[in-house]
Amino acid sequence: MSLKQRALRAQAWVLLALGRRAAALEVFDALLRLQPDDAHAWASRAHLRVQAGEVEAALPDLRRATELAPAQAGHWFNLGYVLAQLERQDEAVAAFREATQRDAKLDAAWYGLGLALLQLGRLDEAVAALKRNTELQPMSPYGWTQLARAHARAEQPAKARKVVEHLRGFEPKVAEALIHELKLEPQQ
Repeated sequence: MSLKQRALRAQAWVLLALGRRAAALEVFDALLRLQPDDAHAWASRAHLRVQAGEVEAALPDLRRATELAPAQAGHWFNLGYVLAQLERQDEAVAAFREATQRDAKLDAAWYGLGLALLQLGRLDEAVAALKRNTELQPMSPYGWTQLARAHARAEQPAKARKVVEHLRGFEPKVAEALIHELKLEPQQ
């Protein structure tokens, strides 16, 4: 990387720190004109576009980042996230799967995969992905909540109740809300 490219990258990060996203986007554009194979710059540009509410515009940037650095699980996760935001769940599933193959411990990718599968009604696969998420993030209520919902949608109330009871151990208010949301029978 040339001195000019390093200076541009530093300038972009300073602008981001100052909250000047539009100016940082211009700097990333300049950096990409100098170094069009900079996957990190493509991903950073996509991130700025998502923050600006330009989710659709971020898609080609993320696709380019995954082409340039296919081993980077984070790029695949971000692609899946954007595709899910655009309600393109089948494509999101594929991107999240790529992320989990690149880094099997990327809990956010397992969570995203579970949500996308849940949206598609692929409940058994959603349960498996969400179970993996909860193994990686055992104290996060998000995966447990979605796992209970997946079991309930799969008409497995006993399994949903078991997940809710586990959740009650560290998030009792979330557990109570889920009991009412999912209309689970009181524990016998």
